[in-house]
Amino acid sequence: MNYVRMPIEIESPEQMGYENVKYNLTESSVTDTKLGDLNINLEELIIAYGDHMGHQKLRELIAKDAGVHVDDVLLTAGSATALFIVSTSLLGKNDRILVEHPNYATNIETPRAIGAKIDFIELQFENAFRLSIDEIENKIISNETKFISITVPNNPTGTVISHDDLNKLILLTKDKDIILVVDETYRDMTFKNLLPVAASLASHIISVSSLSKTYGLPGIRIGWLICQDKKLMEKFLAAKEQIMICGSVVDEEIAYRYMLTRNKRLSLILEEIQIRFNIMKEWINESNQYLEWIEPQGGVVCFPRIKVNIDIEEFYKILNNTFKTFVGPGHWFDMNKKFMRIGYGWPSTRDELTQGLKNITSAIKLCLEEKN
Repeated sequence: MNYVRMPIEIESPEQMGYENVKYNLTESSVTDTKLGDLNINLEELIIAYGDHMGHQKLRELIAKDAGVHVDDVLLTAGSATALFIVSTSLLGKNDRILVEHPNYATNIETPRAIGAKIDFIELQFENAFRLSIDEIENKIISNETKFISITVPNNPTGTVISHDDLNKLILLTKDKDIILVVDETYRDMTFKNLLPVAASLASHIISVSSLSKTYGLPGIRIGWLICQDKKLMEKFLAAKEQIMICGSVVDEEIAYRYMLTRNKRLSLILEEIQIRFNIMKEWINESNQYLEWIEPQGGVVCFPRIKVNIDIEEFYKILNNTFKTFVGPGHWFDMNKKFMRIGYGWPSTRDELTQGLKNITSAIKLCLEEKN
């Protein structure tokens, strides 16, 4: 394994120090949850090894929501570990995978560290970041492409594959005998036309998700993968046992208690996301002489592009140093830095979000003034 640190992690606010970031628009989640707000008493919890598959009752809740059997669910330390397990279980050096791009870096960097050959499904701004099934079919290399990886809703664009295209992709991958991996970390934040959990639709599909993004619980490191193929699940369990044996019983118990009231909490979360999205959309419309975007269909991030000619390095310097405002620059996703991922769900207040967005506009204006 040839590990290389990812820019999105090197430059993350937790690494830079949250105290150095006044307006944090880099995050791809809702506001972090305070443990005290959960009203959970764990004094009677026995700190022992847990079920290797994960907390039984928590898996039952996840399975019920997904429409699968409890044994089709494996708990992991966040979705990043689920993705790591999938890649290291299915890939060897020089194997090929087909990955949606841009994408969350782990979907790309773990296969790359293994030495796999990566072919990209390019999402183009000019095509509204839509996934092309024809392009996928053309890029499949028979007997070499091991699996196809997509993210729904996509990170960083917030776009969502249509139900019709998902069905076409499922049929295509089944016909070609290729595994389909669907990162559904942002699924619960889909604005409308919520897709079913992909792994519930066929046994050659693996769904990955977590409690980090929609529910603001990244610190308890709870994620999961879902797959109806028993042989694959046996392999994934073996990988988990060799990596960590089992998960943290503390984290899993907190997650279980939280998920007991999930539906009530989710309705409030979605209501706040919609308010934040409206703030975001209004700002984009007001700033359309400087910026353009593809309107997201889910999640709490978008991926606008600066359309005026400015010194892009100077822009980020002014944004960061003068306005203490941070976004996810395009290079986090191996894209031009005129793109930026803006997270509108994490700021603790709506006013903080609004001011952070205004600071982006102000930084662009200052760059234009300096140019002239």
